[in-house]
Amino acid sequence: MPALIPILIVLLAGVGVAIQPPTNAALAKASGSLWLASLVSFAVGTIVLAAGWAALDRTPMAALKGAPGWAWAGGLYGACFVAALAYAAPRLGLASTLTITVAGQLGTAILLDHFGLLGLKIEPVSPARIGGVVLVLAGVLLVRRG
Repeated sequence: MPALIPILIVLLAGVGVAIQPPTNAALAKASGSLWLASLVSFAVGTIVLAAGWAALDRTPMAALKGAPGWAWAGGLYGACFVAALAYAAPRLGLASTLTITVAGQLGTAILLDHFGLLGLKIEPVSPARIGGVVLVLAGVLLVRRG
């Protein structure tokens, strides 16, 4: 039962990931600019996070002093993700875009886990894990053909 809350939170986050690309694509279409649409998306997200931090947390900014250099790149990955999906979703379709994204995420996750990179616990590659990624890749092909 303790895992239920994180699972529900991640499922809801998945709903957001599915809704975000067409939302951002609509902004890009209306404005004529992928970059402006992505900027607006990040600005709104930044405002929401700042409000949540101010209302619920208020950890001092100085607490970030000890973060490793690579930890500062998260916003870069997020910006690229938002822009790439806003670009791809209207061209590939949402289901294809998201299944390709998940395939990339799982392939990368297996490597990061296997080597314990970026502070992760080592989770060795196994036949079952590889099989899961292969099934996702098969799903990508099926979705693309459908």
